[in-house]
Amino acid sequence: MLKILFSPSEGKNSGGDETSKTLLGASNARDEILNEYNTIVLGEDMEAIKALFGIKKDKDCKPYINDIFNSPLMSAIERYQGVAYDYLKYKELSEPQKEYLKKNTIIFSNLYGPLLGGDPIANYKVKQGNSVGSIAPDKFYKDRFTYQLDLYLNSDEILDLRAGYYDKFYKLTKPYTTLKFLKNGKTVSHWAKAYRGIVLRELAKHEISSIEEFMSLEIEGLSVAEIKVIKNKTEIVYNIV
Repeated sequence: MLKILFSPSEGKNSGGDETSKTLLGASNARDEILNEYNTIVLGEDMEAIKALFGIKKDKDCKPYINDIFNSPLMSAIERYQGVAYDYLKYKELSEPQKEYLKKNTIIFSNLYGPLLGGDPIANYKVKQGNSVGSIAPDKFYKDRFTYQLDLYLNSDEILDLRAGYYDKFYKLTKPYTTLKFLKNGKTVSHWAKAYRGIVLRELAKHEISSIEEFMSLEIEGLSVAEIKVIKNKTEIVYNIV
């Protein structure tokens, strides 16, 4: 099967009605960082809260000041909102297509670490690159989840659609495929997020199960310019047309 590695987003949707609390990996793997997060968020040091969230105004923190262990839960693929997720247009997909994303997308959260798209999470806020107390999320999850992910992904093909920052959470040692987007010969950044969302949407719409199937998929607005193989990485370079 094909598994797609994906990035989270700073923006989140509020609410949620999921009842399961089961997440990818060992049940206690996240306890230390989640407890540290809760201690800060439920504490009285507003400056520490604003620093963790990356927010300047006290009032903007209010939606996130909740007990993370007793908050409404929503699947990760639905929780995030941002450029990539806007172009994914999750709500417009069919139920089988949504289920495909929940089972085959792995999102690397700045708080929860690696999550399946269907894993239920609370509304939270950790600015990318920030530590949670004394814990650096990227190192924390790289140390605790590399072996678990290696085992979990052992028999799968991998399409890595993460932004480069999230390579710090998990380094792939098996063969994988990644994408690069060019406009007028130059690498794009903002639009890369949009096209990662578009690609993920097309994967779901066609329920793509292998890299071979993906390679034969025509995606509107993109044309393959080059395919590079460097060690265990195959990079497909697209021109935005």
